[in-house]
Amino acid sequence: MERKIGFIGLGYAGFPMAYMFSRHYKIIGYDCSAARIAELNACRDHTLGVAPDEIRQLLDSGSVLTDDPEQLRACNFYIITVPTPVDEANKPDFACLLSASRTVGSVLGRGDIVVYESTVNPGATEEVCVPALEAASGLSYGQDFAAGYSPERVNPGDPVHTPRNTVKVVSASTPEALAVVREVYGTVVGTDQIHAASSIKVAEACKVLENTQRDINIALMNEAAKVFAAMNINTGEVIDAMNTKWNALGFRPGLVGGHCISVDPYYLIEKAAMLGVDTRLMSAARHINNSMADFVARHTLDQLIRRMQRPANTARVLLLGLTYKENCPDIRNTKVKDIYDSLASCLDDITVLDPWADPAQTRAAFGIDVVSQLPAGTQYDAILLCVSHDDFLRFDFRSRLAPGGFVYDIKGVIPPSTNDEYTIIKL
Repeated sequence: MERKIGFIGLGYAGFPMAYMFSRHYKIIGYDCSAARIAELNACRDHTLGVAPDEIRQLLDSGSVLTDDPEQLRACNFYIITVPTPVDEANKPDFACLLSASRTVGSVLGRGDIVVYESTVNPGATEEVCVPALEAASGLSYGQDFAAGYSPERVNPGDPVHTPRNTVKVVSASTPEALAVVREVYGTVVGTDQIHAASSIKVAEACKVLENTQRDINIALMNEAAKVFAAMNINTGEVIDAMNTKWNALGFRPGLVGGHCISVDPYYLIEKAAMLGVDTRLMSAARHINNSMADFVARHTLDQLIRRMQRPANTARVLLLGLTYKENCPDIRNTKVKDIYDSLASCLDDITVLDPWADPAQTRAAFGIDVVSQLPAGTQYDAILLCVSHDDFLRFDFRSRLAPGGFVYDIKGVIPPSTNDEYTIIKL
């Protein structure tokens, strides 16, 4: 049977995968945002996940990008890659996932396969999504159609770990469907890059656990950083020494934001609560990592009070970076926003420099005005390196520091030798 692939959700994760598939299949890419479809059909991608010439290749190959769900009816293999955030109470929000399921259900045919890539808690594909497919299609799961789960592992802004060289975990509801899913994904990423999980639940659990274990290890480093700061010990030097041992894991303290590490653990925590299982460690890690922005802000204010010869509230502070990670325009769940808010409650002059962030988007989302370049000659009492964009690795800190000023290296990327040139504080 000829596989006709439909992609539902063309965002940071979905569109790079859709492009990869378009090199092997004619796809129909669907997104409910007409503005997003117009942008992509004009060969522009504001997420910077796919280059303009690559989008042109996709379109010239006969693949289609549309906001008309009826065009999906020509497909028989669907891949759903829509956001699965948490709400203000940190509870899983399945609204986009249910909407996408209903959209696919409205065009689903007998013998079709629906694969979910969006992060969910173990069991959600068959307990939450499949019923929505059945209700919208009138078809029976297991008899008329099959489902699968393959966690997305797209890492925006990372030119090294790409979907082309990252192992793809796949699963499906029946052995027959799994064979098809393996074949389809294997065609795109290579059969040697496929790991078949024994069940959909195992694949779902894999996704939330791979980010939860990172969250917990970073929380340990963050808590240690707080202890060492109180003891006036350089955390970076401690970690460098620790990492000389063969079994050190290489984690460092830092801000934990974005749409993966800061979100995925809540899906596992919520599922555990439903089962009456205590997740004290996971919950504590979330609390510790969420507290780091306030810790950085208070640490900055303490240093300003100690070092300045005038009232600290008159300090001029520069934040380098607002996006949630380096070399990426994504501002979702960025913890730099929390640093800004904490500092703004005490300081009057804060500048945010980020050539990757869209000023209109940051103003609309956070009420923060971002600049892409600094006025000539302006100096700052404190410069916080919040995001290690490549641009900032070449930043001239010395010329931008006011007398007595300091750099707060939150990312831990400034060489220790630079301490001879200006004062550096490490997280």
